[in-house]
Amino acid sequence: MHLHAVTIVVPDYDAGIAFYCGQAGFDLRADIAQAGGKRWVMVAPKGSQAAILLAQADGPLQQSAIGNQTGGRVGFFLHSDDFSSDHARMLAAGVTFDEEPRHEPYGTVAVWHDPWGNRWDLLQLV
Repeated sequence: MHLHAVTIVVPDYDAGIAFYCGQAGFDLRADIAQAGGKRWVMVAPKGSQAAILLAQADGPLQQSAIGNQTGGRVGFFLHSDDFSSDHARMLAAGVTFDEEPRHEPYGTVAVWHDPWGNRWDLLQLV
Protein backbone atom coordinates (compact mmCIF):
# COMPACT_ATOMS: atom_id res chain seq x y z
CA MET A 1 0.00 0.00 0.00
CA HIS A 2 0.95 3.62 -0.40
CA LEU A 3 -0.67 6.97 0.24
CA HIS A 4 -2.63 7.78 -2.92
CA ALA A 5 -3.97 11.27 -2.21
CA VAL A 6 -4.96 13.89 0.34
CA THR A 7 -7.56 16.62 -0.06
CA ILE A 8 -7.02 20.35 0.05
CA VAL A 9 -10.20 22.43 0.07
CA VAL A 10 -9.95 25.45 -2.23
CA PRO A 11 -12.44 28.23 -3.03
CA ASP A 12 -12.33 27.45 -6.76
CA TYR A 13 -11.00 24.58 -8.88
CA ASP A 14 -9.35 26.81 -11.46
CA ALA A 15 -7.66 28.99 -8.83
CA GLY A 16 -6.30 25.84 -7.19
CA ILE A 17 -4.94 24.56 -10.50
CA ALA A 18 -3.46 27.96 -11.33
CA PHE A 19 -1.54 28.11 -8.07
CA TYR A 20 -0.45 24.51 -7.63
CA CYS A 21 0.42 23.91 -11.29
CA GLY A 22 1.34 27.43 -12.36
CA GLN A 23 3.29 28.68 -9.36
CA ALA A 24 4.20 25.68 -7.20
CA GLY A 25 5.20 23.67 -10.28
CA PHE A 26 2.99 20.62 -9.74
CA ASP A 27 1.59 18.50 -12.56
CA LEU A 28 -2.13 18.37 -13.36
CA ARG A 29 -2.95 14.65 -13.24
CA ALA A 30 -6.71 14.80 -13.78
CA ASP A 31 -9.50 17.29 -14.32
CA ILE A 32 -12.68 15.32 -14.90
CA ALA A 33 -16.19 16.81 -14.85
CA GLN A 34 -18.67 15.18 -12.51
CA ALA A 35 -22.37 15.59 -11.85
CA GLY A 36 -23.57 18.73 -10.12
CA GLY A 37 -20.72 20.93 -11.34
CA LYS A 38 -18.12 19.06 -9.33
CA ARG A 39 -14.75 18.04 -10.77
CA TRP A 40 -12.18 15.37 -9.94
CA VAL A 41 -9.03 17.51 -9.91
CA MET A 42 -5.75 15.82 -9.02
CA VAL A 43 -2.40 17.61 -8.86
CA ALA A 44 0.97 16.27 -7.75
CA PRO A 45 4.59 17.29 -7.44
CA LYS A 46 6.61 16.08 -10.41
CA GLY A 47 7.60 12.45 -9.90
CA SER A 48 5.38 11.94 -6.85
CA GLN A 49 3.32 8.83 -6.38
CA ALA A 50 0.91 10.62 -4.01
CA ALA A 51 -1.38 13.37 -5.26
CA ILE A 52 -3.60 16.14 -3.96
CA LEU A 53 -7.31 16.19 -4.68
CA LEU A 54 -8.36 19.81 -5.02
CA ALA A 55 -11.89 20.01 -3.65
CA GLN A 56 -13.93 23.14 -4.27
CA ALA A 57 -15.63 24.17 -1.04
CA ASP A 58 -19.34 23.41 -0.97
CA GLY A 59 -21.21 25.30 1.72
CA PRO A 60 -20.26 27.32 4.80
CA LEU A 61 -18.61 24.50 6.78
CA GLN A 62 -16.22 23.61 3.95
CA GLN A 63 -15.60 27.29 3.18
CA SER A 64 -14.57 27.83 6.80
CA ALA A 65 -11.91 25.09 6.41
CA ILE A 66 -10.18 26.77 3.45
CA GLY A 67 -6.61 27.55 4.46
CA ASN A 68 -7.02 26.17 7.97
CA GLN A 69 -7.32 22.45 7.45
CA THR A 70 -4.57 21.73 9.98
CA GLY A 71 -5.36 24.38 12.58
CA GLY A 72 -2.61 26.75 11.45
CA ARG A 73 0.16 24.15 11.60
CA VAL A 74 2.29 23.03 8.70
CA GLY A 75 0.23 20.21 7.29
CA PHE A 76 1.99 19.35 4.04
CA PHE A 77 5.61 18.47 3.36
CA LEU A 78 7.18 18.82 -0.08
CA HIS A 79 10.45 16.90 -0.33
CA SER A 80 13.20 18.25 -2.57
CA ASP A 81 16.40 16.62 -3.81
CA ASP A 82 17.76 20.11 -4.65
CA PHE A 83 16.45 22.58 -2.08
CA SER A 84 18.32 25.63 -3.39
CA SER A 85 17.07 25.22 -6.97
CA ASP A 86 13.50 24.41 -5.98
CA HIS A 87 13.38 27.27 -3.47
CA ALA A 88 14.68 29.73 -6.09
CA ARG A 89 12.24 28.46 -8.76
CA MET A 90 9.28 28.75 -6.39
CA LEU A 91 10.26 32.26 -5.29
CA ALA A 92 10.62 33.33 -8.93
CA ALA A 93 7.15 31.92 -9.65
CA GLY A 94 5.62 34.01 -6.86
CA VAL A 95 5.25 31.43 -4.09
CA THR A 96 5.30 33.17 -0.70
CA PHE A 97 7.71 31.81 1.89
CA ASP A 98 7.09 32.64 5.55
CA GLU A 99 10.77 32.41 6.47
CA GLU A 100 14.28 32.16 5.14
CA PRO A 101 15.65 28.63 4.68
CA ARG A 102 16.97 27.15 7.89
CA HIS A 103 19.01 24.11 8.80
CA GLU A 104 17.58 21.61 11.24
CA PRO A 105 19.00 18.25 12.40
CA TYR A 106 16.75 16.50 9.85
CA GLY A 107 17.63 18.78 6.90
CA THR A 108 17.09 22.14 5.22
CA VAL A 109 13.58 23.57 5.46
CA ALA A 110 11.51 26.69 4.73
CA VAL A 111 7.80 27.19 5.36
CA TRP A 112 5.63 28.46 2.50
CA HIS A 113 1.89 28.80 2.02
CA ASP A 114 -0.68 28.68 -0.74
CA PRO A 115 -2.89 31.74 -1.41
CA TRP A 116 -5.47 30.48 1.09
CA GLY A 117 -3.10 29.94 4.01
CA ASN A 118 -2.38 26.19 3.88
CA ARG A 119 1.14 25.88 5.26
CA TRP A 120 3.80 23.67 3.70
CA ASP A 121 7.41 22.77 4.39
CA LEU A 122 9.83 22.65 1.48
CA LEU A 123 12.51 20.35 2.78
CA GLN A 124 15.59 18.46 1.79
CA LEU A 125 16.35 15.69 4.25
CA VAL A 126 19.88 14.87 5.34
